[in-house]
Parts: sequence; structure tokens; C-alpha cells
Amino acid sequence: MLPVTWYGHACISLRRDDGYTIVIDPHDGYSIGIKRPEVKADLVLVTHDHFDHNAVDVVARDKVKTRILKSFRGEVVIDDVKITGLPTYHDKQRGRRRGENTVYIVEVSNKRIAHLGDLGEKPGWDIISRLKGVDLLAIPVGGTFTIEPEEAWSIVEEVRPVNILPIHYWFTGVSLPLKPIDEFLKHVKGYSIVRLDSNSFTLENYSNSIIQLKYV
Repeated sequence: MLPVTWYGHACISLRRDDGYTIVIDPHDGYSIGIKRPEVKADLVLVTHDHFDHNAVDVVARDKVKTRILKSFRGEVVIDDVKITGLPTYHDKQRGRRRGENTVYIVEVSNKRIAHLGDLGEKPGWDIISRLKGVDLLAIPVGGTFTIEPEEAWSIVEEVRPVNILPIHYWFTGVSLPLKPIDEFLKHVKGYSIVRLDSNSFTLENYSNSIIQLKYV
């Protein structure tokens, strides 16, 4: 079983049955108006080096033993977790405004999870084809600094993931000028929208679902 937890913004964790925990894009909380993530990681993945995605020290379990990958490109296996880092951009000007962004595909507990970070443009087929059919697609939907809600839905339609986790959108407390999740959800067709009263779920329990978690 693979529990997935969302700590607001783009920060999520994946936890194996043995307790091994992967955290992607940790923030420090106060810089964006919410609380800091209450999780400790054995492996931290950072999609790009911006303040609201790179607070590694907040979640590192051990400053010596915690493995950290920042903007990693290529393929590597760490502690039986396969990580693929794909190069993308944080804007529509090939990185000239906001730099580059890494899309991560994480293979753990017999599941494939893709985290798109701060994807700023619709990627080409070389990236889309690698994402096809992932078990979970964590995709930014709040616009402004990333793809807009309608662009996010267009990517979903091409990737056709088993499940979708919207991230990086505005909710009460967030100090960044992002759009709320409803701007994305109004485009949804062919998936069930599941609204949970929790910030965590077990991936195996869902299929063909857009999972809206509650920030707690």
C-alpha cells in the first residue's frame, strides 16, 4: 500500500510499508502563509530551486543520511526507489523568466507517481509519452507561475493517468496569487472528483479519480 500525503502547495510525501518516506518539493510554510510540513524524509526531491519548493532542511530526517536530489536529470535507483528526472521549463520562454523545472517520475511500491513541479508550459511529446498512464499525476493547477488550469486539463487528457492530484493552487491562507482549484475542476470530464476530509489517501483505493485533499 502507498499512502500519499499533501502538505499544501506542491509538497507531497509517499510512504512505503516499511516507513521509508519520500518528500517532493518541501516548503517552509511561513513564506507562503501556511504551516510547515510535519514530515521527515529519507529521500527529498526538489523540482527547482525556488523558496517555496526547496526547504530541504525542514523535512530532512537526518542531515547526513537523508538523500537529496535537486533538479536531477536522468535515471537513478536509490533505496529500491527508481527516480526519473525529465527536463522542462518554468515558463513559456524556455526558462528565460523563471528558469528550468524537473518533472519527476517515482517508481515505488509497484506504482508510478509523476510530480510536475512548477511546470510552466505544455511539454512536448517526449515528456508526455513518458508520463502516459502513471498511477498518480500531481499537477499544478493554480496558474500565474505555472501552467493555467485549462492547460493542466489538456495535459491530463493526453497523459490519461489513473488518478490525478491537483497541487499548487490557492486556498485560504496561501499568500501567493494563485487561482483556486475550482478553476481546474470545471474542465474535468471522464474522471470522478473525490473530495476527501483529509490531507492523505492510500493510492490503491482509487481509480479514475481526481483527488481533492483538504489542507489540515
